[in-house]
Amino acid sequence: MQAGVLFISPSVEDARALAEILGRVGIPATHAQDLNQARNLLEARTFGAVLTEKNLPDGTWEDVIRLVGRIKRRAAVVVTDLLADARFWADVLEYGAYDLLPKPFCAGEVQRILANAVDQPPLLRQVIPAA
Repeated sequence: MQAGVLFISPSVEDARALAEILGRVGIPATHAQDLNQARNLLEARTFGAVLTEKNLPDGTWEDVIRLVGRIKRRAAVVVTDLLADARFWADVLEYGAYDLLPKPFCAGEVQRILANAVDQPPLLRQVIPAA
């Protein structure tokens, strides 16, 4: 079994859809509704990848990257957003994320990006220090 994906989003509907899409390829998905819940899960469990919304009720995708950088069990961070344009994609990669996943979710793209993120550990890179 592959390592799972932690999905950070206030949307329960998106979490259900993601779990169904990933379940088809044997990747378990866990849902956290905000950064605080994600922090608790990341400290307690190991995930191969973290998929986060651009904006969270208590933070942003940048906060997620900093959080994952502080956790001893590293995971690839993928960001998702409705307005996933080329400029935002470049910003996400420059800040240290693994990739950007546009919404609405396309099953094949979700499976491809997250399966690769889970199977391949994040590249060694300098993580932006906590502010």
